[in-house]
Amino acid sequence: MLDLKNIRKTFNAKTVNEKVALDGLNLHLNDGDFVTVIGGNGAGKSTMLNAIAGVWPVDSGSIIIDGTDVTGLPEHKRAALLGRVFQDPMTGTAATMQIEENLALAARRGEKRTLKIGITKEEREGYYEKLAALGLGLEGRMTTKVGLLSGGQRQALTLLMATLKKPKLLLLDEHTAALDPRTAAKVLEISEQIVTEHKLMTLMVTHNMRDAIRYGNRLIMMNEGHIILDIAGKDKENLSIEMLMDAFAQASGETFANDRILLG
Repeated sequence: MLDLKNIRKTFNAKTVNEKVALDGLNLHLNDGDFVTVIGGNGAGKSTMLNAIAGVWPVDSGSIIIDGTDVTGLPEHKRAALLGRVFQDPMTGTAATMQIEENLALAARRGEKRTLKIGITKEEREGYYEKLAALGLGLEGRMTTKVGLLSGGQRQALTLLMATLKKPKLLLLDEHTAALDPRTAAKVLEISEQIVTEHKLMTLMVTHNMRDAIRYGNRLIMMNEGHIILDIAGKDKENLSIEMLMDAFAQASGETFANDRILLG
């Protein structure tokens, strides 16, 4: 369902600021895989998600989603295949539009977008049910402007919008990093609920080792633009933070020393 083959990306090539962000990255995901991604600053986590989304072209390699080679496709032509939630709760929604209007736009993704026909009664009932399932009381506020919601409510809405038309791949890019711990835990719970219900193939970048271990059926750790650890099944179920750090040291020959992740 997802194949990254020998992906390379260098920023500011042939300058003093040259940075090899992805260095021969290879990754295969099966349908329904929920993979957490962890690594230090500059490991290539978000760069990998941007490569998949087509934010910029890769230098070499190929990206295949659901059997389609999308390597040469621009970002907007990949949008129908992908759902994405960013770190900033303000990204991904239209603040001046109502909750139901935001959902209507998400439901029309890939189609000619117009609100000329308005939102039908059937659509509104469907949105009500999906919002109610989030457990945040948003189903009673469908005409509220999104800009009035809290960060957690807005991020949960963004999750719903990203998955309203089932994507081939869901990208979660540190989507709870800007939230307080209690709100982050609720958004992660909702994320798992949506991913499990729709059996979505998912890549979730996180800075929190506990979350990386707790969620998903597979964990990968990146370092210097490639994957150095890939843990799944029983090995992941039995994983602890100490074991993960030891595995990193053995795979990379370095001590894992990223305060943001260790203190997360």
